[in-house]
Amino acid sequence: MTSEPGNIALSEQELREVAGYAAKCAQAALAIFESERPGDTRPRDAIDAANAFARGGRRTGALRDNAWAALEASRETTTEAAREAARAASHAAAAAYLHPKASSHQVKHILGAAAHAARAAELLSGDDRDVGAEHVERARRHATSIVVFVLDRFPAAPRGGGRVGELLRELDGRLRG
Repeated sequence: MTSEPGNIALSEQELREVAGYAAKCAQAALAIFESERPGDTRPRDAIDAANAFARGGRRTGALRDNAWAALEASRETTTEAAREAARAASHAAAAAYLHPKASSHQVKHILGAAAHAARAAELLSGDDRDVGAEHVERARRHATSIVVFVLDRFPAAPRGGGRVGELLRELDGRLRG
């Protein structure tokens, strides 16, 4: 994909790598959501859509719809852990829509699924930050060289965002370090 002046050129293959990475990270937290809402497939559908795109599927409105549906599912949960797991799934499907803008906020499209999944695991464990750190480390190991190459072309993760933002910046720093 071509870029305008000041933007970052992103190939479709790079977007596929980012979406596949995000789906893998979100998958780690899916059981947290499904244990609360076993009949609600929206987060699973979002992860499946991200995986389908990563394997060569088209980037269509259905992919975006799955991202929005998982986000809506996050609003219908009763626990914060399940909410964060659904948000991870939403970010996985949305990763395919990484914008070629040189903005720190775009880092959320790359690493948001991993950060939300890590936070879901922390919350499930009674807010044990070591559990979040373990998930961040696992996400670091799962990142392909292409994911890191894409990330390196964007500014560092933005400030703010509470604990999820902290996890996002921790992973960002580890991948760039």
